[in-house]
Amino acid sequence: SSGINAEWPLRPGEMMRALGYTRQISMDNFRQPNFPLVAEILLWLVKRYDPSSTISSDISTEEDRTLFIKFVAEFMYTKTRVKMNLKYLYAADLFSVREMYKIVELLHSAVKAENLAGDGGEALTELSFDITNKISELKQARQLATDITTHGARLYELLAMEVDLRELRLSAISKPLEVEKMEKGLKEKLAYIDNEIKNTKNKLDNIGSDEANLASKIDKKKNELERNQKRLRTLQNVRPAFMDEFEKLEGDLKKLYNTYAEKYRNLTYLEQIAENYDRQQQLKVEETEKQLKRMQEKMKEEEKKLLNQSDDFDTGDEEVDDDFKAAAAAKLADQSTAKPRVIGGMNMDAETSDETDYLTSGDEMGGEEMRVTGDELEDDVSEGFDHKEDEDSDF
Repeated sequence: SSGINAEWPLRPGEMMRALGYTRQISMDNFRQPNFPLVAEILLWLVKRYDPSSTISSDISTEEDRTLFIKFVAEFMYTKTRVKMNLKYLYAADLFSVREMYKIVELLHSAVKAENLAGDGGEALTELSFDITNKISELKQARQLATDITTHGARLYELLAMEVDLRELRLSAISKPLEVEKMEKGLKEKLAYIDNEIKNTKNKLDNIGSDEANLASKIDKKKNELERNQKRLRTLQNVRPAFMDEFEKLEGDLKKLYNTYAEKYRNLTYLEQIAENYDRQQQLKVEETEKQLKRMQEKMKEEEKKLLNQSDDFDTGDEEVDDDFKAAAAAKLADQSTAKPRVIGGMNMDAETSDETDYLTSGDEMGGEEMRVTGDELEDDVSEGFDHKEDEDSDF
């Protein structure tokens, strides 16, 4: 900071107070980065230089701070031709004070020069410099600078054409004057001017007639307008002959339209109800089809189970039939060996085609013969099988 202060004849705080800045500032305020204070000072310097300038004071985000510094630097360079280091300004430390000092020194020297010219070197005061009174002069000076630039460019173009024009001018001057040609050219110009004068006089003379014609046309249009207005009022007051019929038909049309609108609403409502009913019926049909499919699948599964069970029962029935046949054969064998009965011989009669078995009993039967045919024996065995099948089916 001592090195920086050595470059300045006055402290920045004193110079700012001389310019009218009311806040007390010192170098200690910039030992640490203090961007809000730098932004406040820069905004005040811009307003001090040009009160009509518009600049945003929003520095809430990094982008806003960057745009603020950039705008201030561009403004100062455009107005004062003073270059400022954007990096030092954004750092907001002691180096930013050096950049701001450039603008402060410029304004301070302007105030000092004005005071020396105005009151012979009186002491510098806070209100000694007010640039707001010089706005009109600044605008005028800017306009003059623009005019000077334009005229300078035009003069440069004309001077560039002087090389060719000089030769033409010298050649024309070096030629001897021909009175006849000059007289002829002057006569032609005089004739042309006379024609222009005559045409102008004719136009001036015709102005009266043109005015009269325009006045007559205006009067004619006014009369026509009045007639049309009277006709319009007459037509508005007269009631047409068909107006009664028109009003009657208009009333009927309103009634028919109301009836049509009512029927259309009812039709729309009924169509909506029909659509809802069809949708519900469709849903019911779909649900019924789903249930039927589920029942069919269930019945198919049950049939598969029954088929599997019937296969198991068939194998069991064959075993039971074998057992039953063995038991029946054992029973017949026991009957043939029983003591109370004597199984007689099985006689095959040539005269009869039926095979018969004769069972004779002993003393209990009293010599009476019991005749059992083969068909009866088969019937007994088949009844036993049928009884077994009934038990299986009951199971």
